[in-house]
Amino acid sequence: MDHRRTPLFTALKNHAALNPVQFHIPGHKKGLGTDTEFREFIGDNALSIDLINIAPLDDLHQPTGVIEEAQILAADAFGADHTYFSVQGTSSAIMTMILSVCEPGDKIIVPRNVHKSVMSAIIFSGAKPVFVSPAQDANLGIDHGVTTGAVRRALERHPDAKALLVINPTYFGVCTDLKEIVELAHSYQVPVLVDEAHGVLIHFHEELPLSAMAAGADMAATSVHKLGGSMTQSSVLNLNTKNGFVNPQRVQTILSMLTSTSTSYILLASLDTSRRNLALHGHEMAQKAIDLAQFARRTINDIDGLYCFGKELLGTEATFNYDPTKVTIHVRHLGITGYETENWLREHYNIEVELSDMYNILCLITPGDTDESVDILLNALQDLSRTYYQVNPAHELVVKVPDVPQLMLTPRDAFYGDTEVIPFKESAGRIISEFIYVYPPGIPILLPGEVITQENIDYIIDHVEVGLPVKGPEDRSVTNVKVIVEADAIF
Repeated sequence: MDHRRTPLFTALKNHAALNPVQFHIPGHKKGLGTDTEFREFIGDNALSIDLINIAPLDDLHQPTGVIEEAQILAADAFGADHTYFSVQGTSSAIMTMILSVCEPGDKIIVPRNVHKSVMSAIIFSGAKPVFVSPAQDANLGIDHGVTTGAVRRALERHPDAKALLVINPTYFGVCTDLKEIVELAHSYQVPVLVDEAHGVLIHFHEELPLSAMAAGADMAATSVHKLGGSMTQSSVLNLNTKNGFVNPQRVQTILSMLTSTSTSYILLASLDTSRRNLALHGHEMAQKAIDLAQFARRTINDIDGLYCFGKELLGTEATFNYDPTKVTIHVRHLGITGYETENWLREHYNIEVELSDMYNILCLITPGDTDESVDILLNALQDLSRTYYQVNPAHELVVKVPDVPQLMLTPRDAFYGDTEVIPFKESAGRIISEFIYVYPPGIPILLPGEVITQENIDYIIDHVEVGLPVKGPEDRSVTNVKVIVEADAIF
């Protein structure tokens, strides 16, 4: 295929060049009806292609023209049989994967540290989650992926599961042996869905971990916007139909149900052009990011009080491979938290990091980085070390993630059940009917239908008090929580 082509973006530019008289939405009419300051900042070119699904521009909900051509090119670039564009992020693509294979009452095997979009889809579908605990890293205080052994035990106990969902790579870039897990699941006739939100570059460089499509997975939701250059909220859903587990027509139907009819052509165009860039230059782009990240990693490991893991982490079932462009910096030995580090970098160096937790910060090195941007980070970290190293006592690393709570109701039944609001500190033993999670990365601590334990309460309060972004409950202060009035156990 000719990956120099951008069928959708080219059609948009040609249409804008005709300067048609528009009697359709959007109402700003090429920017003439929008706020002046916003128009001057965004620019007339962007506003001229902020269009809708008129005939010359195809329709994302049932593409037969330039969008279909763009998606075919994307499928070729990502090694998929079918690729669908999402203008509602990878969250929408993840929900589509689950809703296309699960019906009410079906079991789906998922890691306990899934993104909240997975649990949203489980609520919508009425499926029953079978949780697999991820491997915990006692040295770093983070979770890795699920192991083949854990997946095997889940499949042996639940051979009637309708799907297995795997996170690969994790937010921190660590990968399990995905190919082995796919082969294991397929031996049970169970399709494999992959949350590949943080793995777009792995499709384009042999030194990076194996992609979901290359590993034989059946579906993968991939964030092009996170690392691949497209605009925020633009992602793709890749399908492998060779194993017969996926119906592409049903996937298209579900994705359409979850997608606005007013789809953003600016986001679609950015997917089309990013595919071109990745297909033609992805290897070189990834190599640049890898080189910069490895230079940063080596330099960070020479800074007193800091540690950035690399290949030495590999060798266990949960750490089969890693993406070096995810630079995780362990700050515990400086005597400060990751959250305090994030704030210090913002205040002193105008640096924004991807996330922070009790012990770490995560910095993403992408094709958009330069020697200059990495040098700024490294200079800031050296200053951070001079400020804190051996000044404060180092925190003892305590990985006290609570045990997986008992699931007493399906998430759907709990979410829609009869509820009452009680003080969170007094909620031990009650069944929660809402989410509590830390975002980023959006991993739930408590899910609708689970029994709240005192361990959960203490863990969440610790996060709130240290300033980490605990979200989910209707009471944003997490003072009160919604719980089920009464319920019987289902397991």
